[in-house]
Amino acid sequence: MESDSQLDTQGLLCPEPLMLLRNHVREMRDGEVVHILATDPSTERDFNQFCHFMGHELIARELEGPVYEFWIKKHA
Repeated sequence: MESDSQLDTQGLLCPEPLMLLRNHVREMRDGEVVHILATDPSTERDFNQFCHFMGHELIARELEGPVYEFWIKKHA
C-alpha cells in the first residue's frame, strides 16, 4: 500500500509509539498517508482510538510476524 511517509516505532512501548505518531501527523498535510511499523500490541488499540477521536482514517492494518503495520490518512 502506498504512503507519503513512514514511522518506525519498533521496540518502543506505550505511550511512545502514540506520542511519535501524534507528532508526525501534525507535520503532515491533509490527505497524506503515514505507514507505521510497531511491535507493541497496545498500538492497535491506541491507534484506533487516536483515529476515532482525531478524525483520521485508519486505512489498513496488518500483522507480519511480530510487526504490526498501520496506514493512517490524515483527515482533510
